[in-house]
Amino acid sequence: MLKAVILIGGPQKGTRFRPLSFEVPKPLFPVAGVPMLQHHIEACAKVPNMKEILLIGFYQSNEELTRFMISAQQEFKISIRYLQEYAALGTGGGIYHFRDQILSGGPEAFFIMNADVCSEFPLCEMLHFQKEHGDPSSLVILGTTANRKQSMNYGCIVENQETNEVLHYVEKPSTFVSDIINCGIYLFTPEIFQHIGAVFQKNQQDMLLDDLTNGNGWHRAEAIRLEQDIFTALAGQGKLYVYKTPAFWSQIKSAGSAIYASRLYLNQYHKTHKERLATNKDGGPRISGWLIQHFSLFSFALGPNVSIGTGVTIGAGVRVRESIILHGATLQDHSCVLNCIVGWDSSVGKWARVEGTPSDPNPNDPYAKIDSETLFRDGKLTPSITILGCNVTIPAEVIILNSIVLPHKDLNRSFKNQIIL
Repeated sequence: MLKAVILIGGPQKGTRFRPLSFEVPKPLFPVAGVPMLQHHIEACAKVPNMKEILLIGFYQSNEELTRFMISAQQEFKISIRYLQEYAALGTGGGIYHFRDQILSGGPEAFFIMNADVCSEFPLCEMLHFQKEHGDPSSLVILGTTANRKQSMNYGCIVENQETNEVLHYVEKPSTFVSDIINCGIYLFTPEIFQHIGAVFQKNQQDMLLDDLTNGNGWHRAEAIRLEQDIFTALAGQGKLYVYKTPAFWSQIKSAGSAIYASRLYLNQYHKTHKERLATNKDGGPRISGWLIQHFSLFSFALGPNVSIGTGVTIGAGVRVRESIILHGATLQDHSCVLNCIVGWDSSVGKWARVEGTPSDPNPNDPYAKIDSETLFRDGKLTPSITILGCNVTIPAEVIILNSIVLPHKDLNRSFKNQIIL
């Protein structure tokens, strides 16, 4: 029997995802037409003998999350539960806190997945790999190859090339260590809790000692990081292995990376979910590339890489490319939307142009990943995709370029490289 745990974080995380995370928890933001979490759940539901999926985070249980879980349970015929942390406990602390829930029923192994990644999720391949490498209690990290410069932004893995054993692990090193990076997807056996428990006990001892010596020892012993506290210690002990995937993978840290992730999933839909893709029809819109189909037919041009939510109104002569148009938005006649996320119930006026600058990986480097750009560089807003929060109104014949517009704004002129509060 197998289980899966998806780490969804909480509201104090995902600040780079604002203003979109004001309206919906980041894990429920639609990427390629479905909530980010649904891609993980779909992959887990396909694994034979998968009995339960646990979501762990410190979001307050809310109606949106509850509604999503009920819907996903019905669609994928699998038990899904949310376990709420009392505080941010880290990637290791959260699963240790709920270890009894994870081990209930006696699973022989369980997956741990970070919610803010997109991937083909080669879970069955990881299971097969685990059976072939090491002893039955070995732990597996999903890895992929990055270029030399970008690898230092991730957890770096040095492996034994013959056995795939992890010999050395460093989280975000200051110098080059390895081009194999941690994908944030793991396959563990119950033995992992022995290793986390040892770190927990050490934290308790350190906390007590610090309290006795400095009188300022209030820390959470349960705040444990898998990457720095567990993997670094286990590397080289014959217990930790890396399965390298050649398939697509990316982080989803910022709104700009959501558009890139949408493209990756849309391309995968060609093989896995053709029913989600729109096609050209006589008298309908001109569609290039892949498009989630949620719209009525008009004479407009869409694609590539466009996802359109339900209840969206698109006028005649509209051009949309590399964008996510969310539920209830209106794109009026002859407007142009390029490299953008248009928020819920927002409106783009006639002949208006809303455009951003993509932050795609280098297309000439097969190992390039999307950069996690800072919001500002040299005191200026970094050019990136344009984001319209919910219920934003763009008037006719204006240009909004490389800007972030917070919710409930009625603009009256053009803007460039601005955060519009």
